[in-house]
Amino acid sequence: MGLLFPSVSLESDLPSSIDLAIIGAGPQALTLVTHLLQKRAKLRGRFRVFDPSGAWLSRWRSQFAAQEIQHLRSPAVHHPDPHPVALRNFAQATSAEFHPPYDRPGTQLFNDFCTSVVARWQLQDCLIPQAVTELKVESGRSPFVLTTPAGQVRARRVVLATGAGQAHWPDWALRSRLELGLGSELTPAQPHPPIRHASQIDLARLADLTGEHVLIVGGGLSSGHLALGAIRRGARVTLLLRGPAKEKLFDADPGWLGPKYLKGFAQEPDWEKRWQMIKAARNGGSFTPEVLTQLRKLSRDGKVELLEHCAIEQAEPETDLSAHSSRPGWQVRYREDGSGLLRTLVGDRLWLATGQVMDARQHPLLQSVQQAYPTQMVAGLPVLDQHLRWPGLELFVLGGLAALQLGPAARNIHGGRMAAERVVPAIVKPSLALGISDTPPVRSIK
Repeated sequence: MGLLFPSVSLESDLPSSIDLAIIGAGPQALTLVTHLLQKRAKLRGRFRVFDPSGAWLSRWRSQFAAQEIQHLRSPAVHHPDPHPVALRNFAQATSAEFHPPYDRPGTQLFNDFCTSVVARWQLQDCLIPQAVTELKVESGRSPFVLTTPAGQVRARRVVLATGAGQAHWPDWALRSRLELGLGSELTPAQPHPPIRHASQIDLARLADLTGEHVLIVGGGLSSGHLALGAIRRGARVTLLLRGPAKEKLFDADPGWLGPKYLKGFAQEPDWEKRWQMIKAARNGGSFTPEVLTQLRKLSRDGKVELLEHCAIEQAEPETDLSAHSSRPGWQVRYREDGSGLLRTLVGDRLWLATGQVMDARQHPLLQSVQQAYPTQMVAGLPVLDQHLRWPGLELFVLGGLAALQLGPAARNIHGGRMAAERVVPAIVKPSLALGISDTPPVRSIK
């Protein structure tokens, strides 16, 4: 039997031990919790959710606000509540609108709905406003030790639901940072001249970009949102795309949400081949039809330029300020596909919409776990069991790191529902519990 209720430490007001610790309070964690309580309401007192913000979906909301994203890319049936029509019913009560096709909810509607989900399932009190800075595995009935700024907590089971991953900086961008003495860390910095990853940019803090030339690297939806936001503030934008501008309503074909493609994916025993299927399905970044239509119209108006098939080789601070600006900017050198000519662009700002890195080997909370219980890795993705458990442990992994089991939609909202369908049975059914000594560590394959 697990602990029915947490034991509270008077020194830190943290539970000293809990049955189930959930790290992260984003959409996938919220989806897991609602599905868990629907299945076993009595589990309410046996889990806690750790997030430094102390609020559900805090990071999600801030990211959408920072890029001024008006509506989701997912249809109305994809949301954290167990009932598929819950969002539609909520929208009818509030007279909110959906965006065609597939009734994609507006950002405000989705946020309001998630607030109602938290209230309906009484989930605010489940949160502990602490960041988990370290996760260790020891022996005993509660083998996990979670370290927070306020102290340590022991847990019998852990769910890792920490989001999209680490910001990806291309090699040429890392070289530029090192040459400027900024290091290779992937955390927000204050370099001068300004160079930013998309995850570090908040459009709301950029009130006026009139007369500036913003260079944006990337061909995904984030680059489109940043471009439109910069143009609204008076900037001229150049988008540098590694390949062609791709137009896709969803980031992966809807067939990956059901048996059409997932049946063959699940039957593939070769993990490397699964990874190749995931890459082919996502096929890099893409724009939604409405965003690409806006960009093409603005291109005709001379406000944005789309440079396709660009291979960037170097970026460095501009030294000849008289050429275009009174403040330092950036020179970007690139080659166009099929051309041997090295071209140069000069801009005031350089933004990198180059995506996220999904790599368990770089995840700060998995370092000691990998040492004690190494598992096979394919392109940084861990091989988990059918319930998304780390082999040999009651450690469940949600999000993009579970892609080898769930497919290319693992990181999406619907991926949270697919993950919940795998994880919840292993939590609520004693027959599916994993004895720590039952499964020996396996050889790590890089």
